[in-house]
Amino acid sequence: MHLRLIFRVLGVLLMVFSLTLMPPVAVSLWYQDHSYPAFLLAFFITFVTGLMLWLPFYSIKQDLHTRDGFVITALFWSVLGSFASLPFVFAESPNLTFTDALFESLSGLTTTGATVITGLDHLPKSILYYRQQLQWLGGIGIIVIAVAILPMLGIGGMQLYRTEAPGPIKDSKLTPRITETAKALFLIYSYLTVACTLAYWAAGMTLFDAIGHSYATVSAGGLSTHDASIGYFDSPAIIMISTFFMLMAGINHALHFLAWREKNVLHYINDPECRFYFRVTVAAIVITAAYLTYTSVYPWYQSVLYGSFELVSILTTTGFGVADFTIWPAFLPFLLFYTAFFGGCAGSTGGGMKMVRMLLVWKQGMREIARLIHPNAVIAIKLGSKAVPDRVVDSVWGFFAVYVVSFAIMFLVLLATGLDFTTSFSAVGACINNLGPGLGEVSVHYGDISGTAKWVLCFAMLLGRLEVFTLLVLFTPTFWRR
Repeated sequence: MHLRLIFRVLGVLLMVFSLTLMPPVAVSLWYQDHSYPAFLLAFFITFVTGLMLWLPFYSIKQDLHTRDGFVITALFWSVLGSFASLPFVFAESPNLTFTDALFESLSGLTTTGATVITGLDHLPKSILYYRQQLQWLGGIGIIVIAVAILPMLGIGGMQLYRTEAPGPIKDSKLTPRITETAKALFLIYSYLTVACTLAYWAAGMTLFDAIGHSYATVSAGGLSTHDASIGYFDSPAIIMISTFFMLMAGINHALHFLAWREKNVLHYINDPECRFYFRVTVAAIVITAAYLTYTSVYPWYQSVLYGSFELVSILTTTGFGVADFTIWPAFLPFLLFYTAFFGGCAGSTGGGMKMVRMLLVWKQGMREIARLIHPNAVIAIKLGSKAVPDRVVDSVWGFFAVYVVSFAIMFLVLLATGLDFTTSFSAVGACINNLGPGLGEVSVHYGDISGTAKWVLCFAMLLGRLEVFTLLVLFTPTFWRR
């Protein structure tokens, strides 16, 4: 392992991140909310720390190995979350403790959307903008963005891309060079953000709210500038726009790139994971809307509108709200919450286990049933017309097992802190799936739970964002063995 190279890369990335603290300064000066000193101080500390890490090793020229990539990825998200919390600590409002500030910053960067802050409508505009910006940066993955500059530093970026990219199949690239791949992903992400901003603005949001909510929508983050979230605007047009762009955010961005480059939407139809994504979404929407209508919670048209929005919001792990789904009748709150475990497609900004994994688990289950009937048969698992290697299927089952065990351990720890069963279960599920809102005491915010519980949930956010193995591999003796 090349520690000097790791410090060098981490230093560069921290200096790059420090520049993202400048837009909130501009927002603070524009709205005269007097919060800019907090961002300037955070910028100075972050930049100087990055410079001190980089300067002693700036001339080192070495190859970046896969093991180094895992360390950098895990360190960067944890270290970055710490430095991103500084404005929340220094600002007079909302005046958070370090634990709460770290929880809020990690929630934004991991696009979890869980918050400890209430009274959003009265917060300084710069703080509100900063929360939204953190989600946008985390959505595309700062490491995937920053990897575009690593070749200019003489450092290969593919190792970082493989450890950061979500999904079970990580070796495929959109373009021959990793730099061009990162740029392609960034362009698609930016185009979606601009389109979403313009649509929100045209539908009646202020420009400030349109920008902030487009950041949260495209990143599947879900943090809002208002306590009532999307419900604040009371607009069917905004609800439908949000639903559409949340669906787009949950699709593999590689498909967006291919459809845009070749001007052909058949890429969405031909992709087996994308088809499965839409089938699950439509089926769950039908069940939700039908049950809301049957139980007379809303008239049929509102059942379709609100049911579709809340289902897509939870399924894609965005976490916006127009109604309190936790008080909907019978099984609906748990149905919606369970869909978050499916999450978005691999290569999307959505969290969860990813649709392709759930599809492969289903196909593997069906294969085992078929083998009971035909024990000597050779049955291949296919995605579309392509057979999936057994190594990939094994890795999916391994991911599923480790995910469940990690979930169970953190669930028990939260129970030990004094939280009730529903709150503990949903809090871990919401954070490891990068969803945000849970059930019970965390249906609105996480401010009232203990500090210990918040630290556990911070780990859950990182675990979900880094696809479990990327983080847990650092805790194995094999990883550190020469």
